[in-house]
Amino acid sequence: MQFGNLTYFFLLWLIPVLVFFYIYAFLKKDKQIKQFCGNTLYPRLTPPMGKSRQKLKACLVIIAVFFLIIALARPRWGFHWEDIKRVGVDIIVAVDVSKSMLAEDVKPSRLERAKREVYDLCQMLQGDRIGLIAFAGSAFMQCPLTLDYGAFHIFLDHLSPDLIPTPGTAVGAAIRKATESFSRRERTSKALIIITDGEDHESSPLEAAQEAKKEGVKMYTIGIGKSSGTPIPAADGSGGFLKDAQGNLVLSKLDEKTLQKIALETGGAYVRSVTGDMDLEQIYQNEIRGTIEQKELRSTRKKRWEERFQWFIVIGIALLLAEFFIRERK
Repeated sequence: MQFGNLTYFFLLWLIPVLVFFYIYAFLKKDKQIKQFCGNTLYPRLTPPMGKSRQKLKACLVIIAVFFLIIALARPRWGFHWEDIKRVGVDIIVAVDVSKSMLAEDVKPSRLERAKREVYDLCQMLQGDRIGLIAFAGSAFMQCPLTLDYGAFHIFLDHLSPDLIPTPGTAVGAAIRKATESFSRRERTSKALIIITDGEDHESSPLEAAQEAKKEGVKMYTIGIGKSSGTPIPAADGSGGFLKDAQGNLVLSKLDEKTLQKIALETGGAYVRSVTGDMDLEQIYQNEIRGTIEQKELRSTRKKRWEERFQWFIVIGIALLLAEFFIRERK
């Protein structure tokens, strides 16, 4: 036998309380009757049969309470095997961790905003596998595809510009790394979400997108930052901004055109991250869940115990009904 909720066993303290209550009540009642009528009339007013019935009614109540408490704990015995299939989509999120993501044109910063977007995405997942790629001048698989969302959060927490020392924003490298990480045997159920400011001039992201399309990967890009340009805070925490060799401020601009082309190349979508906008919710609910074919990610067998609390409820109610219909006197 198993129990579904052991916490209700703490209510068993009611049993000894009821026992002491009835003992005290019977003794108190006898004492008051003797005081009222005296020892001569007492045997006539309290015949033995009446006392026995009172004790029987008390026992029925106590036993009924016991069975009802056991019912609350949900006793189970006997089981059957149930096949559980988990279906969904393989989703890899590629997050830009280059120094330009420290720009504060999106509060508190582009990188922190991106991480919050991904946290929100995890809350929406419906059984999908998720992986994480960090990229700057190169790309690194931070977390392989997994159903363990808690582990994914740990890797997401550690995203920072210090993670990849190679400078730059190699969107193309992130796309190639993601394409390699998906299963080559399948041509569906694969989605890549890229969150970046899109300033890539070296890694040929459009060519990488074409290669990903051949492997059945749909890409969704989220542009974060302003297209007008924003200075990048210095990494030393001095409060200053990055400057080039000539002493000019380095401005980071959002390259929306490239990100739009990448998404369109694979039949995906582009969304610009704006404060208060539901960027990833749009992509996940309307695009990924709405258009990408789902696949079986895992199939397991689970032992399902048969619930038997109903029997204890029936016995408890029957005892209470019996107590109600038993009279103390004929």
